[in-house]
Amino acid sequence: MKRESVISGTTAERLADRTGRTLRIGAAVVVAVLLCAVPSQTDVYTTFLATQALVFGLLAVGVGVLTGHAGLATMGQVAPYAVGAYTTAWLTRQDITNGLVHLAVAALAAALFSAITGPVVIRARGVVVIMLTLAVGELTATAANQWKSFTGGTDGLAGIPATRVLPGTPELLNEDQVYVYVLVVTAVVAGVTALVLRSPAGLLLAGCRENEARMRAAGHPVDRYLLIAYIGAGAIGGIGGALLITYQRYVSPEDVGFDVSALALLAVVIGGVRSITGALAGAALIVFTRDWLGGWWPGHAPLFLGLLFLVAVYVLPDGAAGFAGRARAFGRGIRSRNPDAAKSEAA
Repeated sequence: MKRESVISGTTAERLADRTGRTLRIGAAVVVAVLLCAVPSQTDVYTTFLATQALVFGLLAVGVGVLTGHAGLATMGQVAPYAVGAYTTAWLTRQDITNGLVHLAVAALAAALFSAITGPVVIRARGVVVIMLTLAVGELTATAANQWKSFTGGTDGLAGIPATRVLPGTPELLNEDQVYVYVLVVTAVVAGVTALVLRSPAGLLLAGCRENEARMRAAGHPVDRYLLIAYIGAGAIGGIGGALLITYQRYVSPEDVGFDVSALALLAVVIGGVRSITGALAGAALIVFTRDWLGGWWPGHAPLFLGLLFLVAVYVLPDGAAGFAGRARAFGRGIRSRNPDAAKSEAA
């Protein structure tokens, strides 16, 4: 009897895992279909907001990599985001409108910037990391204000030429074309990031987060791992900055200020600090709350964002991804307590 109970419990766990995997795949397919249908089923303004949410989502993904997976809570990812944006703006104003070149150069410039600032950040822990990264972000915003010959100062850079995906292809001029381009780039970057975090490299990063002392005792170069993660997150932010230029064709210090850093961290908290899809969902929720819902009641966007944060803290303390995880655990618990039903389903 005991042996049958163990076998039934194992079968129930396998069925629960299989069901959860099927549900996740189904949900991903539904989300993908809805995202692809945005240009044809919505108006121009909604498509613009969806594009903005995707770009902001990439910034949130970089924050999630550092905060949730590396254990370095950051408010400075807006700095490589700014580097990528201004680098792309400069390239475009030099008649280099190739989108793939923009992405590559912006990612490289942001990664180099992160490699320079990273050694100072990764040596700190806890609140000190937040303060250091905040200082990096504020210094970058100040440089954007003061370096008028390159950034345009407080006036920003306007009239940036449209992007071409490849040389000889049409310019991305209307909202639908820009949305599809941004959607594809965001999906590729988010997918690659998720694969890396699920690889042995991601496990090493998780080990550094959970028990740094043991990792050091085992001979692992923790600082090197964290620096690589910091550089990788910076490259993601740089790509987000390049996409900012593609859809907005304008950039100013307001686009890379403290408010953007705070909202990116809020998006990660709402979506789940260790979930790539959660960071994207949190970013979309913030953009639509601030711009779409706030448009119905002008001047109340900060109030709505504050209410959103309070609801997320009390209702979803682990974020949307944590809620989904608890739902899967609950379903697994029900199946394990009802082995007869599990055996009948297996049959």
